[in-house]
Amino acid sequence: MTSTARRPETAPTAPTEPTEPTAPTAPTEPVPTEPVLAEPWPPQPPVLHSPWHTPARAALMEQARAFARDEVLPVADELDPQKGQIPPELIARLGELGWFGLTIPAADGGLGLGVFEYCLVSEELARAWMSVASILARAQGMGTQVADPARRAGLLRRSARGEWIGSVALSEPEAGSDLANVQTRAVLDGDEWVVTGHKRWAGNALAADFIQVLVRVADPQPGESRSRGLRNLLLVKERGAFPPGLSGYAIDKVGYHGFLTWDLTFDGVRIPAGDLIVGPGEGGTGGGGDSGAGFREAQAFLNTARVQTAARAVGLARAAVEDTTRYLQERAQFGRPIGDFQALRFTLAEMAADVEQARAFYRQVAHLLDEGVPCEREAAMVKLQATEMAVRVTNQAMQLHGGNGYTTERQVERHWRDARLTTIFEGTSEIQKRIISNRLLPRSPLA
Repeated sequence: MTSTARRPETAPTAPTEPTEPTAPTAPTEPVPTEPVLAEPWPPQPPVLHSPWHTPARAALMEQARAFARDEVLPVADELDPQKGQIPPELIARLGELGWFGLTIPAADGGLGLGVFEYCLVSEELARAWMSVASILARAQGMGTQVADPARRAGLLRRSARGEWIGSVALSEPEAGSDLANVQTRAVLDGDEWVVTGHKRWAGNALAADFIQVLVRVADPQPGESRSRGLRNLLLVKERGAFPPGLSGYAIDKVGYHGFLTWDLTFDGVRIPAGDLIVGPGEGGTGGGGDSGAGFREAQAFLNTARVQTAARAVGLARAAVEDTTRYLQERAQFGRPIGDFQALRFTLAEMAADVEQARAFYRQVAHLLDEGVPCEREAAMVKLQATEMAVRVTNQAMQLHGGNGYTTERQVERHWRDARLTTIFEGTSEIQKRIISNRLLPRSPLA
């Protein structure tokens, strides 16, 4: 059975007298109000999960994270816009923490850790200022592999303390990706090498304690590899000065401030014959004219450097994601935080996913290096993937910041400038593709 609602009965009303018309009132404009934004949700930093987690690694990561946030980031925010250099006191702090010797054995004064921990710390430092993560690579036992065991041990201890920080002079104007084309010459004259040539992209050269120089000591014979006759010499020097015969100028870069990058001219620079970087089983001061040891040493150095570059790229991209997460909550348009708009939220989600993917990859390859697994292909892959990702993510972060991102008032432009370089140094993206493809697909006899 259904029922209908009854209308209440009302008494009739008396007719009203007409009233005088009143002047119409102007419509009132709504009073604009600023949206009330909630307290920004802080970005969540990465967590070290199984199988990589150990209490010691977690503690190291937290220590590096706090140091980067509290001591590196304020310095970067002040000095990077001025193209300033890393202050000596900050470099001294890195030495106190032992991070210049992360990969140096404990018996030689280092922390005795692996590439994994080296990359773990590098990501945290690069999140604040990539140059500080990069200066770590100028130690880690670089420039210590001399023939004399006693001298080698002493240099290793200095390296671990941050008292033996160097520069590497590999590239030349006509030998960058093609290192086998190095033309800088070293000729034995009695008990000294005499070096003549031109090097480019030698980071930290003036401030360094030494420069490791890739030189040609002999020409390859017909049928031999073009890399034959290349050796690494150790040019010992004073910090802040060049020795006689060496001159140069600082290259004006778009980014990667914090330390200077040099174009160097060697004009009869003399290096003691014993200051030769040797490989396992090598010794003495011989010219090694038929040896390609210098090229092999450079390639081995680059494998670890490429994985560390991947970690630095992840740190930069992570910084962009974290800064953007805050900005999307702070910036209001159309009466609400712009982080409420789905298109921007989805872009941020893709950025974060890309960073996580690259982080997982570099941790895997770092683990392989620590296990002694030959992984030149994997090192090239992670360097390619992580650095291209960093360019893409920092570029998206700039876009989400709008006009504010294109100013030095925000850190995101620094992340963007520095990320762009990661696809170039330690081997360009094109060189990484060449390495990978050469190990995936043999060339035909027609190539």
